[in-house]
Amino acid sequence: MGKKEDIKQFTKELENLKFEDMYEGDFFLTWEKSRDELDAVFTVANALRNLRERNISTKIFDSGLGVSLFRDNSTRTRFSFASACNLLGLEVQDLDEGKSQIAHGETVRETANMISFMADVIGIRDDMYIGKGNTYMHEVVNAVKQGNLDGVLEQKPTLVNLQCDIDHPTQCMADMAHVIRELGGVENLKGKKIAMTWAYSPSYGKPLSVPQGVIGLFTRFGMDVVLAHPEGYEVMDDVIEVAKRQSAESGGKFTVTNDMAEAFKDADIVYPKSWAPFKAMEERTELYGNGDSDGIKALEKKLLKQNAEHKDWECTEELMASTKDGKALYLHCLPADITGVSCEAGEVAASVFDRYRDPLYKQASFKPYIIAAMIFLAKVKDPAAMLKELEKKGKERQKGLND
Repeated sequence: MGKKEDIKQFTKELENLKFEDMYEGDFFLTWEKSRDELDAVFTVANALRNLRERNISTKIFDSGLGVSLFRDNSTRTRFSFASACNLLGLEVQDLDEGKSQIAHGETVRETANMISFMADVIGIRDDMYIGKGNTYMHEVVNAVKQGNLDGVLEQKPTLVNLQCDIDHPTQCMADMAHVIRELGGVENLKGKKIAMTWAYSPSYGKPLSVPQGVIGLFTRFGMDVVLAHPEGYEVMDDVIEVAKRQSAESGGKFTVTNDMAEAFKDADIVYPKSWAPFKAMEERTELYGNGDSDGIKALEKKLLKQNAEHKDWECTEELMASTKDGKALYLHCLPADITGVSCEAGEVAASVFDRYRDPLYKQASFKPYIIAAMIFLAKVKDPAAMLKELEKKGKERQKGLND
């Protein structure tokens, strides 16, 4: 964050970045974006936060819809999307598939067009089934593009990936924004060690998109990125290859280990988080596709038993003491499985979580601004000029707050 007096710092940063291709575009995976485009998201997010903290309205829309579709449970991302849309002046409408014609076999093309007549953005979470979520998002974008070309839609809505089977870009970009702020600037990231580690959970089937998103983003910044998990908890091979390539390009380091203690040793940042094995998620997708309820129950039982063999994969005070100066930044996308609090045994010791509670909440607070920045860059042709205009207008967000 810059000074609260003005946003010159942010607009100057934007003028040195190349991100024109984001206009009228969509946001699927972070590694599909250039470094300049990622930096533009961080910069606009900070600028929007700066304006709001100074009680200046950031509404760039007088009307319009932000349509959300959550195919998995969500609290933080759902409210972050709603906050982001509201910040920019859009109303939010949630699409409940169970109450819509989708339940009666309506096609993707038809649904996408019917919900988009006055929609400026569509946010989708579809993270449960391997090979399905990101594919579905592309199908929606293709449908609204064609709808716009055919004159059915006045505008093509921007799609923001609110979590798919491959990546969770809004979460991981918010995580990175938090890290940049805590470490005092993006220039301080190079060489810093982050441990993205599996941790025990008494539940099964947690998506792979957070660990994959972290290694797919943090390897862009010259960091020492370590992915740690027990044998059998591998992530997608394609994402591993992306992380290796990006790490080499950025002058960083990327390693995979089956030792949690090794990952934590001298780490500057730790991110202990449970996820389901990639192979198991593939099997789960096939079972659901076949309507095999008995097979699903058997797989769940098997995976819970497998998880239970690794209860020692917990973020403890002992492990935290082994980090750099014993003061590593602890990250989690929340909610965490807290030992002795939310479960008998979980991802993190209660004393560790309690100590980092405020930083975790600050980490989460970046997500609405990151989502808003993604929308802003897709909808505003000259973001720097628009930010200057918003500041010049100085319209109070809340009347009387500055009296």
